[in-house]
Amino acid sequence: MRAIDYLRLMMLAAIWGASFLFMRIAAPEFGAINTAFLRVLFGFLGLAALLALFRRAFQFSGKLRAALLLGVINSGLPFLMYCLAARWLPAGYSAVLNATTPLMGALAGVAFFDERLSGKKWAGVVLGLVGILTITTLGEMRNVQEVAAGVAACLVATGCYGVAGFLTRNWITARGGLDPTLVAFGSQAGATLFLLPFCAWSISSGATINWAQPSVWACVLAVGLLCTAVAYILYFRLIADIGPLRSLTVTFLIPPFAVLWGYLALGETLNGGFIIGALIVCLAVWLVVSPTAAKRH
Repeated sequence: MRAIDYLRLMMLAAIWGASFLFMRIAAPEFGAINTAFLRVLFGFLGLAALLALFRRAFQFSGKLRAALLLGVINSGLPFLMYCLAARWLPAGYSAVLNATTPLMGALAGVAFFDERLSGKKWAGVVLGLVGILTITTLGEMRNVQEVAAGVAACLVATGCYGVAGFLTRNWITARGGLDPTLVAFGSQAGATLFLLPFCAWSISSGATINWAQPSVWACVLAVGLLCTAVAYILYFRLIADIGPLRSLTVTFLIPPFAVLWGYLALGETLNGGFIIGALIVCLAVWLVVSPTAAKRH
């Protein structure tokens, strides 16, 4: 990997780590499903504005359908699953389970995409999960059935992320490639269309919402424009440059950044587990993304 790839990986982790802060503020006020829909909607609008500003042609070269479907798999369905999981799981569980994305990606690659992993990379995946568990304080389990349902929802989400990385490579990159901004734009369009009926149902049948909250709207705009529009441009650029599995290791770096932003913005304290876990995560990412030495004959 080049230095610019490491920089993009860190930037993406920092941005997606901030999404936990923004969602923590917005979701309780606007509702989880509505917030998820607004996130992809503003991501879609932000990407449309960027394409218009830079006068990029909306030419998908026959890949529009693939980009729309990627949006459902890589954004719409995972966001919905995490919204459902939030109803049942304690606060820390989703962050821990989100870190299974590289593991799910590795399993999907081996099972469906003829991928092969070295022992070092498998060790990195396992070590990354250990680091995440060290960082995150798990909540108290109350209802086993509800916890199981929430865990299942999170694993569906991370499974979608893992599969989507390889589908992006097969449907987009391997077919001649496409501007990452266009891929991100098409994917957010697909996610917006997918979540629209869920949002309509939530607004029509859910509790009354106070929409006149400027600070909450600021968080929604931030999570849509920065954490979705800008972040997905970086993400699809990484997939094109370093491949899906290495790109998925960003999920190991997200929790340390999420804890850091919480400390800076909300005054949450950092404990020794965070420092130790962050060091473990850094080692795990290095194991997974570093090249495997060629065998000597």
